[in-house]
Amino acid sequence: MTKKQKKMLRAIIIAGIIYTVLFVLDKCGMLEKLPIIVAGVLFAIPYVIVGYDVVIRSCKSIAHGQVFNEYFLMMVATFAAFGTGEFSEGVAVMLFYQIGELFQSYAVGRSRASIAEMMSIAPEYANLLREDGSVQEVDPDDVHVGDEILVRAGEKVPLDGVVIQGTSFLDTAALTGESVPQKVTVGDAIISGCVNAQGVLKVRVTKEYEDSTVARILDLVENASNKKSRMENFITRFARYYTPVVTIGAVILAFLPPIILHGGLVEWIQRACIFLIVSCPCALVISVPLGFFGGIGAASRIGVLVKGSNYLEVAANLKTLVFDKTGTLTKGQFKVTKLCPAPGYTNEELLEMAAHGEGNSTHPIAQSVCEAYDGTLDMTRVCEESEVAGHGIVVLYEGKKLCLGNNRLMDAHNIVYEKNDTIGTVVYVAHDGRYVGSIVISDVLKEGAKDAINQMKQVGIKKTVMLTGDRSEVAGEVQRQLGIDEVYAQLLPADKVERVEELLKKQPANEKLGFVGDGINDAPVLMRADIGIAMGSLGSDAAIEAADIVLMDDEIQKIAAIVRIAKKTQRIVRQNVIFAIGVKILVLVLGALGYANMWEAVFADVGVAVIAILNSLRALRTK
Repeated sequence: MTKKQKKMLRAIIIAGIIYTVLFVLDKCGMLEKLPIIVAGVLFAIPYVIVGYDVVIRSCKSIAHGQVFNEYFLMMVATFAAFGTGEFSEGVAVMLFYQIGELFQSYAVGRSRASIAEMMSIAPEYANLLREDGSVQEVDPDDVHVGDEILVRAGEKVPLDGVVIQGTSFLDTAALTGESVPQKVTVGDAIISGCVNAQGVLKVRVTKEYEDSTVARILDLVENASNKKSRMENFITRFARYYTPVVTIGAVILAFLPPIILHGGLVEWIQRACIFLIVSCPCALVISVPLGFFGGIGAASRIGVLVKGSNYLEVAANLKTLVFDKTGTLTKGQFKVTKLCPAPGYTNEELLEMAAHGEGNSTHPIAQSVCEAYDGTLDMTRVCEESEVAGHGIVVLYEGKKLCLGNNRLMDAHNIVYEKNDTIGTVVYVAHDGRYVGSIVISDVLKEGAKDAINQMKQVGIKKTVMLTGDRSEVAGEVQRQLGIDEVYAQLLPADKVERVEELLKKQPANEKLGFVGDGINDAPVLMRADIGIAMGSLGSDAAIEAADIVLMDDEIQKIAAIVRIAKKTQRIVRQNVIFAIGVKILVLVLGALGYANMWEAVFADVGVAVIAILNSLRALRTK
């Protein structure tokens, strides 16, 4: 509990004890001998102890022109109860109201706890390596790209970077929810927010702190509650008009019937007090956002960042899910899986030519070819490099033209080649106009990708679609292995946007479409879809910024979990709204007709609020 919550608890206990004694004395008839003013003063003691802050808040709100709120309703109702001699009921209303407020405050704290855990990933300092070899403890903001830092055992990684010395295991649980430590060694990229489990790592910084993973996550967490769902916006608007309407209704109920019936003013004022107490909208105002906040908290516990409750609401209605292939359904780790040299050439000769031709390229396919080559690259043998968009690359290798690319590049240079139908990305190689052979490079499916697709269908995803720039044969093989419903291959980034536009047009109004991607070229599609889901660990900055939901460990299995959390959260919120409005309307009618007393009014306000809050907390326990 916070200091404020402990202070409120003490006030409730003290006021509760005094009230219980006075209540017993009152029921025994011992207070009837006292003047009514003395009895009123006695009951005012526990009222002031437990309710003074409500009265102060109400007065401050009135001073600022915000008259109609729950504090005003409680103050007016309890003052009116004291004015009509219902001292015991007046104190009971305030006491139970404050119990409900304490419970609400504690519940909000519990809901925030899962998200607040993410805030602990913020690094307090960085160990900056100076040019003279000394180490200085500095603020992460003072470290720049290219600087070298030390991360000792037990310390948080303060900034994104690349390991240049040392081997260790990183605890990524705070970021990804994954309990198994991740091994890192020289050359591996590491992200801020992880904890170095053992050893000392020397890291070269690749991003400023404000652009680092941990800074982006903290920004997302801090702003997660700012984007409200339609239900929350409805409740906010509803309370804005509802409170003044019921206040005016209570005034009419207190004074109009006595005027018409020529008497019974005290009885009608009591009914108006019941009407005011019941009408307090706190059960709705807190339980709806608390339900969504619980859902966001449940998501953060499994390493998924939801940028707002409005996105959680959309996720509950996901029916079509569109995937990028590379880096999303596959690892994006290309490997040479087959060498097919032409007659007169060996595997070594084919691979040597291809590696030198691709030696200056940063493309994953080019890098996989270079990794497969065991020899040492001598790039002085290569010159006049030119890339042909969508076809491949052409260089001068040992003074003669070397072509590496797809069949269209071979056709463009009139090379007679042997077509390779092996599933995978095929790179054809020709040197000095002669066909040298082909290399098959394959991407690897992510572990659990097939199971993830099956889980998505179990939670209500009707259609799965894959978009890729790869060949139709490769896309078809991935479709067959994973059981994806539709595939569109050989697409450029602009084509992906067009396909998503077409799918959105076919989508029924009450159904939503999501897109899952990781690359910078996926950012436009992530923004165009009803909901964008990005890979947070390996994904590009642009994709993470454009997305609405971020999977911190790139595990697509968690998409089904998010849909489950979103659906459960939506059910809980609807239950709260129907239950709260239903009970309030019933007791309002009974109170106006004289069939409900203050105790029923307390239940309709505090009791309903407590039940709704308890129900909202179930969202945190979604498996």
